[in-house]
Amino acid sequence: MKPFAALLAAAALLAARPTPAADVVRLGNLKFAHYGAVSYMKEIGKKYDLDVRERIFPKGVDIIPGILAGEVDLAASAADAAVAGRAAGAPIFAVAGFARGGARIVGRADLGLKRIEDLKGRKVGVPRGGAQEILLFAELAKHQLTWSDQPGKADVLVVYLQYADLNQALMAKQIDAMSQSEPQSTQAIAKGFGTEIVKPYDTPLGEPERVLVMTEKLYANHDLALRVMSCFVEATRTFLANPALAEKYVRESLFKGQLGSQDYKDAMQNAAFTYDLSLDHVQRTTDLMKKYGVGKLQSPPPASAWVKLELLEQAKKQQGVK
Repeated sequence: MKPFAALLAAAALLAARPTPAADVVRLGNLKFAHYGAVSYMKEIGKKYDLDVRERIFPKGVDIIPGILAGEVDLAASAADAAVAGRAAGAPIFAVAGFARGGARIVGRADLGLKRIEDLKGRKVGVPRGGAQEILLFAELAKHQLTWSDQPGKADVLVVYLQYADLNQALMAKQIDAMSQSEPQSTQAIAKGFGTEIVKPYDTPLGEPERVLVMTEKLYANHDLALRVMSCFVEATRTFLANPALAEKYVRESLFKGQLGSQDYKDAMQNAAFTYDLSLDHVQRTTDLMKKYGVGKLQSPPPASAWVKLELLEQAKKQQGVK
C-alpha cells in the first residue's frame, strides 16, 4: 500500500472508532425563574464532557424519592427540602447555592390585606415542604399568630397546595392569601388578583438560599464531580454576565414561552442568581424546621456534617470567579 493510501486508511479507521460517551448526569430541577442557571447546565454540558439530563419536579421534596431510588444525581432545591431529605436518609451533600430570595406572601386583591396580622382568621395556601412553608411560619410566629391545617384550631388555616395550583386557588377565592415563589407571585400581582403583603425576609431565617445538592456517589468521583461543579459555575457566571441571555433562556426554554418579559424582570427583582451557600443559613433552616415542625425532623444532622463547599471553591478558582 502506498504511503498516502496508508495514511488515508489509518485516518478512516480512527474516524470509525466510536468517541467516548459523555458522562450522564441526571438533574432534578424546578420550574421557577431563579432556577434557570441550573437548567442552563444542560446547554453547556458538552464542554465538560457531560450529558446533563434534566427532569422537572413539582417541588423540591418530590426529588428526594428519585435520589433514594438512584434516579437523580444532582438537584436544585430549597434549603429546607434538602435538610428534610438528608434527615430522611438521602445520601446527599449540599455543594453550592444557586439562588437567593424568590418568595413573596400575596393576598387577594379584593380583601385589602396589607400586614401579616391581617391574616388572622384567613386561609393561606402554601406548598408543603418548600421554602415558602418555613418562610410563612417564621412570619406568622414573628407576629404572634398560630397556625394549623385543621379548621378552627388556630389563628390561621394553612391550606397545602402545589405551587402550580396556588394562583388558581387565590384567583378563585378558595384561599385568602398564599406564600408563593417567583415568577408565580409576580404574575398574580400583574394580573390584578393579588397584592403583595410582604417579602418574607425579615425573620431569623433571613433571605432564603437555594441549595444545589449532589449525591454522595457522584461526589466521591472527584473528577466527574468537579466537572459538574465547573459546569454549574460557568452557567451561573454566564447568567450573571448576560441578563438578556438569562431572560431569553428562562422564558423560552424553561417556561416554553409562557412567561412574559416584564413578568420575568419583576420576578428577578425579588430573586438573584448566585454560587454561594452559607453553612450558617443551612443550620438556621434546620433549627427553625425543627422548631416549627416542618418536615417532621427527628434527629436532623448538623449542617457541618453534610455541607461540602470544597468543590465549589475549586471550580470557582479554576474559572477565576471570586
